[in-house]
Amino acid sequence: MTISDRTPNRRKPPAFTKTGDAGETGLVGGKRVRKSSARVRSYGEVDELNSVLGLAAEFVKTARAKKILQDLQRDLFVLGSELASPTQPTESSPRNLPKVTSSMLTKLELETEKLHNELPLLRNFILPGGTKGASLLHYARAVARRAERETVALSEIETVPPLELKYLNRVSSLLFELARFENYKLKRPEEIWSGRSQSQ
Repeated sequence: MTISDRTPNRRKPPAFTKTGDAGETGLVGGKRVRKSSARVRSYGEVDELNSVLGLAAEFVKTARAKKILQDLQRDLFVLGSELASPTQPTESSPRNLPKVTSSMLTKLELETEKLHNELPLLRNFILPGGTKGASLLHYARAVARRAERETVALSEIETVPPLELKYLNRVSSLLFELARFENYKLKRPEEIWSGRSQSQ
């Protein structure tokens, strides 16, 4: 008997549905909206942030940074699913979806403070960069800020739980400290911004 003989006679779902060909997509619960809508832009930026963190996790060298990024990616899936849920649930909306919690926010803040307290005092602006891992963390920080801006824009026209905005704001702070931590542990000096160009 081959493996195919033992496999139930079920067809895989298609790789693409074609339901978005006209520029619409489905929110959690099935509501259709334009792909250009503020809600889709918001959770789309969170998805991009999660993807950048996955890339950064492959390049950071410290085990601590890898663990923090893995935890952060899981939390961002929760945030993304919450942002993909319409303000007014439909009858088909799933119940008891995970949500961003105050404990998630507290954990983020505590981790940021720990990193901050272990690093040398920063007296100047620094240029984003350093090791490959740190450079990607700086890039992720900028993406986190963009995700925050899009979510703020969404909050101006629809209801967004305050914890979501706070969480996104803290994510960028954590990523800044984590980028510095990665450079510090790998003994990569930070480039100080002097406020003037080299030609001056």
